[in-house]
Amino acid sequence: MQIEEKITKAAELILQADGLLIAAGAGMGVDSGLPDFRGNEGLWRAYPELGKHRISFVEIANPNAFSDNARLAWGFYGHRLKRYRETQPHEGFRILKKIAKKRVHGAFIFTSNVDGQFQKAGFDDSRIAECHGSIHHLQCTIPCSASIWTSEGLSVEIDEENCRLLSNFPLCPECHGLSRPNILMFNDWGWISNRTEMQMERLNKWYRKTSRLVVIEIGAGVHVPTVRRASESFNVPIIRINPDYPEVPKSTDIGLALGAIDALRSIRNRIELIA
Repeated sequence: MQIEEKITKAAELILQADGLLIAAGAGMGVDSGLPDFRGNEGLWRAYPELGKHRISFVEIANPNAFSDNARLAWGFYGHRLKRYRETQPHEGFRILKKIAKKRVHGAFIFTSNVDGQFQKAGFDDSRIAECHGSIHHLQCTIPCSASIWTSEGLSVEIDEENCRLLSNFPLCPECHGLSRPNILMFNDWGWISNRTEMQMERLNKWYRKTSRLVVIEIGAGVHVPTVRRASESFNVPIIRINPDYPEVPKSTDIGLALGAIDALRSIRNRIELIA
């Protein structure tokens, strides 16, 4: 099937849908200028200090990093928090909102991204499930309780060249020990999942209302395939947008080897043409 035929088929699937599950991986943020940390080389380009010491993504995105070198760990996550706060969602988010608005049950977001870009783009927070948590929420590193609190108002000063926290450590309001982002990390037995579990309950409740669900999956990787597996678990048509891994499991699915903005613009234009 040629690309134009695939885009037409994707537009037809969306027009027939009564609900859209938008499943987004790290590739969704690339068009906004966010790194996807594809392998250690991508990480080390963004954080040369980590590359100098050959610290891998698995090592820095790990709760042990906060006990081994808390200033380095918070240098990494503090810089990411600052970057995500400054980043504006790209045009593709607006296209998705417009497409979803005309579906009977609208859209629900399932994302492994911790950046909060869907909320910033104006999607309803009650219709977003963040399976790996969010950098905009914090928890205790121990953890001393099941408390999760917002990082809104948290100001961190970072030595970007050396990936080090310069300001005071963010502390747990209950035990006054070190806090950390409420993000599911590697080898993470201390992640507090309550917030994500509530989001998943809302997703399942919404899903049961739909009868003609279509998944639009964008930028979901294969090395940590959480989003791809979730997309496929619903056993409904998938529109998979991925410039590197567009392969799809079923004949009813569509794989588009395009970036997010290019694919979504093409689909929007085709919908407007045939609607």
